[in-house]
Amino acid sequence: MRRARTVTIARRVRALAVVAVVALVATACVGGGTSNEGATEPGDTIQPITPTEPTSPVTITFQSWVGEAQPMKKLVADFKKEHPNITVRLLNVPAERAAQKLTTQIAGGNPPDTAFLDSSAVQDLAARRALVNLDGYIAGSEAVSLDDYVAGFKQTAVYQNSMFALPYDGETTGLFYRTDLFQAAGIANPPATWEELETAAAKLTDPARKRYGYILFAPEAQYYWLPFLWQAGGNLLSQDGKTIAFNSPQGVQAADFYVGLRKYSPPDFLASNSWDGRAAFATGKVAMYAAGAWFGGEMASSYPRINGRWSVAPMPAGPVRCATTNAGDSLVVTSQSKNTDAAWLWIEFLSRPDNMKLGTFGTPSAILLPPRRSLLSDPQLGRYNPWLKGFAEQMACAVNETTTNPNWGQVSEALNAELGKAIYGDQTAAEALDKAAKKGQTLLEE
Repeated sequence: MRRARTVTIARRVRALAVVAVVALVATACVGGGTSNEGATEPGDTIQPITPTEPTSPVTITFQSWVGEAQPMKKLVADFKKEHPNITVRLLNVPAERAAQKLTTQIAGGNPPDTAFLDSSAVQDLAARRALVNLDGYIAGSEAVSLDDYVAGFKQTAVYQNSMFALPYDGETTGLFYRTDLFQAAGIANPPATWEELETAAAKLTDPARKRYGYILFAPEAQYYWLPFLWQAGGNLLSQDGKTIAFNSPQGVQAADFYVGLRKYSPPDFLASNSWDGRAAFATGKVAMYAAGAWFGGEMASSYPRINGRWSVAPMPAGPVRCATTNAGDSLVVTSQSKNTDAAWLWIEFLSRPDNMKLGTFGTPSAILLPPRRSLLSDPQLGRYNPWLKGFAEQMACAVNETTTNPNWGQVSEALNAELGKAIYGDQTAAEALDKAAKKGQTLLEE
């Protein structure tokens, strides 16, 4: 239900806005609701909550950037047929402003009843008691089965062992590759390991002809390095979240390999970004391109002349495991809502498999993946966009590593800047990690 540019650019902006969410919400007195109180301890018995259908008309609000999409309008109409006393009023907000607006509303005491929220913000808001604990509702639901959710995506909704959101859509980072260039170079299959990735990149690189095997972007270095970190067995933080861990031996191994791909990347694109750099892949200047599912939609719509000449594969596995980034959006009920039962009925309705399917891959323009296993094996997946199957194959490798530390955004920016310098050749990968770790540890302890 989103355009490609919205997905790629707004996702970055929303991730940075989470820092503002934490800072502002921390100063707000957020209360209301009873189902968000406390946490569920392992072994606790959760009492199912059966939502009460209103006997008189009520209106709930749903804030999102997808309200103008035809599938969402259809879902609102279908929900009204099932629940005639509940009216869903759609509140539209640009994706890049969604986090900041919701933060302001929470602080001001007038948030929407429900919201479509970047998954990376859920745990921070839950920690500030801004969201309803959904454990009881989930326990009483026939439509929502926690066992059906992909672990990496489900974890984004968990705070202190309780669920505070329902993951709705997701995307991972995959490896797009030009099948025509691979065939011309005599490469039969996409790379499945780091070694195969470098071998293929070297074979596909010919600077004299301005042909390159891979592409790096210094301004987005940290985000696209993360899969390599996890593939090497490294982590961003220690298990308790208090100590920087990305400059471990595994982190250095991953950074050395990642930064080393610079020799196979077009130098004139190093200062670019994954949106503007798409033309390099479309024109055949670059043979391999790490990106989210949005990239496939962009190629199909803006560069139809190369349809049939590219495909997508899972990110090559590292020396320890397969791993890829995990991004997505979730459905939440705000704790200040006065109609939590009606609000739950709405997000439960959206989470039904058929409705989630409509919003993720069920239309020609839908280019996201559902975070439910049953839908990832749906034979209709890939009906409109066959390349989505390549992303579905690696959903089990999606990694979620989050922290509620309010300074993490600054740590991430420092890491991105230092890795960017390494890509430009101004310092080694190890130096980049050590400098970022020193800055990051100071920020974590503030």
